[in-house]
Amino acid sequence: MFADEEAIGTIVNRLRRAHGQLAGVIGMIEDGRDCKDIVTQLAAVSRALDRAGFKIVATGLRECMLDDSDRPDGENLDVEQLEKLFLALA
Repeated sequence: MFADEEAIGTIVNRLRRAHGQLAGVIGMIEDGRDCKDIVTQLAAVSRALDRAGFKIVATGLRECMLDDSDRPDGENLDVEQLEKLFLALA
């Protein structure tokens, strides 16, 4: 996927943190916690996922923009495809 091992580690850590936060939200719902607390934690999960997604796009942008001849699969993303990737995270 990416050649940047440090970026992969950062992305995985962010996703693991979001996973833990989401498990916490589920526990809060099951325990009947206050709606305000649940929504606050759910917003934190959403932000963590957004950050991971943006990091994936930012890190992978170079690979996405390689010339067709440089890509092992012969695929190259055009501007419209890149726009769709960014909008998917918006």
